[in-house]
Amino acid sequence: MSLWQRRLAQRWGRHSEALAAWVLRFKGYRILARQYRVPVGEIDIIARRGRLVAMIEVKARADWRDAAAAISPRQRRRIANAARAFLAAHPDVAAHAIRFDVMLVAPWRWPRHWPGAWIEEVPGSNGRLME
Repeated sequence: MSLWQRRLAQRWGRHSEALAAWVLRFKGYRILARQYRVPVGEIDIIARRGRLVAMIEVKARADWRDAAAAISPRQRRRIANAARAFLAAHPDVAAHAIRFDVMLVAPWRWPRHWPGAWIEEVPGSNGRLME
């Protein structure tokens, strides 16, 4: 991938994350963090609605099927590790229910929110998971 292609892909990714955050706000979520990075992983968006904290991965591809297929088991583990770090750093939300969601973004389409895309045990969240 050339430098120009990489920059274009990064710009498309940032645009997709901003669009996903906007849609989540429209659905009643409060954005707690965007592009949360720790050495063990990264979460695109962390959002809260009531007593639920959603760890959201944003995937932008040419179509929704390709976007959904782009989430690997390794990536899910890294997101879960980052979630553990976030909960350790923010004990005020550690007692909330935790859910792993995906926002699928395709050109010229409204983003699709996939709540409970996968289940992951997150110690420190009092074992409360939502599907």
